[in-house]
Formats: sequence, C-alpha cells, structure tokens
Amino acid sequence: MNSIEEKLWNYIDGTLPVAEQQAIALLIEQDEVYASKYNELLQLNNDFSAIELDEPGMAFTYNVMEGIRTEHALKPLKATIDKRIILGIAGFFILTMAVLLIYALSSVNWTGGSGFKMPQQLTVEATQVNSYFKGPAIKAFLFFDVVMALFFIDYYLRRKSIVKEP
Repeated sequence: MNSIEEKLWNYIDGTLPVAEQQAIALLIEQDEVYASKYNELLQLNNDFSAIELDEPGMAFTYNVMEGIRTEHALKPLKATIDKRIILGIAGFFILTMAVLLIYALSSVNWTGGSGFKMPQQLTVEATQVNSYFKGPAIKAFLFFDVVMALFFIDYYLRRKSIVKEP
C-alpha cells in the first residue's frame, strides 16, 4: 500500500489529527489523483460495510460444546492416578517394616545358653522412651509414616465404597 492510500484510509476511518484531516480534505479538493483514489476507497469502504458476516448456526455451536463435554467425560478419574506412585508408597512401607524387623532380629541375644528367661520385673522409665524420640529426624520420619498411612487407609476405604456402589 502506498502513502496516498494509507493517508486516505486513515482519513476515511477518522484516525487522523484535525490538522492532517484538513490537509487531506484540501488535497482531495485540489488534486485529481487524490480525489479519484478517495472516491475509489470510499466506494470500497461502503461495499465492505454492506457485506453481511456469516455466523455458524446454533446447532454447530451446540455440537462443538457437546463434543468437548463428551471428550472430557470419556476419561475416567482412575486413568489420571499413576499406579507407580501407589506401588512406590507401598514399597516404602514394606522396606521400612523390613528394616525394622531386621534391626529387631539383629539386636536379639541369640547366644543365651540356658534358654530364654523372662525377667522378674520389667521397668521402662518414661525418660528412656523419650530419649529415642527426641531427634528431629525421628519425628519427621514418624510424621511422614503417619501421613502416608492415613493416605493409604483413605485410598483403601474409598476403593471399597466405590466397589459397593454399583
């Protein structure tokens, strides 16, 4: 598009400042090239204004929206849950229990020659038990275990209720 057409389109659209509008109006009156181009562009602008815009029918819009709804409805919620995450959590619990069992079995005195004798009196003071749970690492570990156990129980109970509903 050349400079004359740009100026005339801006004049027709009314986007020019007042001083430039007056200058273009003066050019249209005096210059034959500007006048013919202005009439041509004005006719084209009127033709554009007379054209009706095509709009899609109501059925098209409804069908598109219905297609989007059915696309989302086809995906069950279970498809979004990754089985590897659940297996990882279960593996963590199994590993934790195995480590605790190995530790407990390794701390047993297996060389007690005369057999097992039950002590007459078992005394465990509260200060001894509290000393095991003072470290922040142990507290964080126990907190994590409790939270994971609650998630596992919630998952297990929800699965049972979903199975019973149908």
